[in-house]
Amino acid sequence: MQVVYFVNSGIEANELAMLMACLYSGSLDMISLRNAYHGGSSNTIGLTALNTWKYPIPQIFGSDANSYAKDVQDHIDYGTSGKVAGFISETIQGVGGAVELAPGYLKLVYDIVCKAGGVCIADEVQTGFGRTGSHYWGFETQDVIPDIVTMAKIQFNTLGGNPVCSAGGLAVLRVIDKEKRQVHCADVGSHLLGRIRDLQERYESNYP
Repeated sequence: MQVVYFVNSGIEANELAMLMACLYSGSLDMISLRNAYHGGSSNTIGLTALNTWKYPIPQIFGSDANSYAKDVQDHIDYGTSGKVAGFISETIQGVGGAVELAPGYLKLVYDIVCKAGGVCIADEVQTGFGRTGSHYWGFETQDVIPDIVTMAKIQFNTLGGNPVCSAGGLAVLRVIDKEKRQVHCADVGSHLLGRIRDLQERYESNYP
């Protein structure tokens, strides 16, 4: 990252990212994902798409990144002028239920959005700082480099944009490196997923 800008919270970080995308592109059309959470302010509520209704089969396209990416292309082609301000997504949807993106999805979508003149934004509020285990940033699992990265409360706590909380956050970053917390996350996460898959094989699915 070449520039870091401190704000008060994750919502404000996403608001600023959205504003920068709109100013850069000259467009007001932002794209976010179904089941996403990027905040509840008057601006970010438009990026948040949580609802009480769920698809009967989760991740209906499975791991077919091309089908999911085509959905984004269709939205640009038929729901906008063809030019967009940007695209924002979590690498793993946190509030939406720990939903992982299909492998290779972000690389396809970032290419689509860039061709439409948009900015690619990675919301790392819940996936950053080694929490995925395998990588320090969630977007690294998709082998992409976003234009803007937002980060917040998982590391510094909401409303922590002040010198005292920033000093505390810096100390935590040092502990993450010194105690190899990222490696620990990878080990525990792999063990947990393995046990869950054992249960999956042991019991019948309720889905048709």
